[in-house]
Amino acid sequence: MTFVYVLLGIVFFGIIILVHESGHFAFAKLFKVAITEFSVGFGPKLFSKKGKDGVSYSLRAVPVGGYVNMVGEDEDSTEEGAFCSKPVWQRIIIVSAGAVMNIILGFVLMGILVGSSKEIYSTTVSGFNVVNEVGESLEFEEFLGIRVGDTITKIGNRKINVRNDFVYEVMFLGDKSVDVQVIRDGKETVIKDVAFDTFSDNGMVFGNAAFIRTTTLKKTFPEFIKQTFCQGISAMRVLWSSLLSIFKGKYGVESLSGPVGVIGQVKETASYGFDSLLFLFVMLTLNVGIINLLPLPAFDGGRLFFMLIELVRGKPVPAKYEGYVHAAGFALIILLMIFVTYNDIVRLFFK
Repeated sequence: MTFVYVLLGIVFFGIIILVHESGHFAFAKLFKVAITEFSVGFGPKLFSKKGKDGVSYSLRAVPVGGYVNMVGEDEDSTEEGAFCSKPVWQRIIIVSAGAVMNIILGFVLMGILVGSSKEIYSTTVSGFNVVNEVGESLEFEEFLGIRVGDTITKIGNRKINVRNDFVYEVMFLGDKSVDVQVIRDGKETVIKDVAFDTFSDNGMVFGNAAFIRTTTLKKTFPEFIKQTFCQGISAMRVLWSSLLSIFKGKYGVESLSGPVGVIGQVKETASYGFDSLLFLFVMLTLNVGIINLLPLPAFDGGRLFFMLIELVRGKPVPAKYEGYVHAAGFALIILLMIFVTYNDIVRLFFK
């Protein structure tokens, strides 16, 4: 079965990469940029065919990336259709299109997930799953100041639109207390200093909102659209908050995971069913989209950063200097990938 999960992980990465590079490719074609190769993967070629448009379409051995090779992308060029000769606004669109396509894919998949789910939930409290010391389930009309029938509208300063907003916001609270705003009997009510239940994972403390049940909703078309959009935004907030926590030092680099770790996650997630597996796919493609927009060397966001400098200066940074920055960034990424892959292997096979 392990082979099946490896294959499934490769398929996930392959689709994400294909969608990403197709975004770059489509807008490069639209703006008549000369393209020499469209590749999914890095390393040795497994397959390559030259199209009627003169572009070589390649599949390479290492399925963790890809590229659209455009004339004049990394160096000055006077060739017709060179990337560097295009107006900066066109280059910005071409470079950002890959990440945007990943985010769009995430929302499309979220729509499939919402549409296929047996139940979707509001933010109105219907009960509490509270268990005592001997394992008996207890029923309350009120718990932690929250009552059955309350509609949760804010956790701290964060507006709550769907249940996932509530679950994720509580998760990132950890063991901190917070004010909770609800609609009760048609009026706004603020419940002060609510401390939610917590759980620990790998030494980190997370808030737990699972004990609060909320009411189910009919899957009308307007509710489907709302849930798809709001749950997609919630997922992006989780990813963004996680990235900020890493940059702030809350989580160490040992908490990062690469392709090998994702394969292990695919295996674990598959045991929970189709919905969980599809949600993992959503998180992966949104993660790729968000990370690629960060202003980091060798990422699309790094290239966008130099283009924004060009907009301010009125002229581009010399290509060779930008190339040095991206080359150094790429080298650091390779080192980080080696470290992350080593950690993934240790976690999967030696712990």
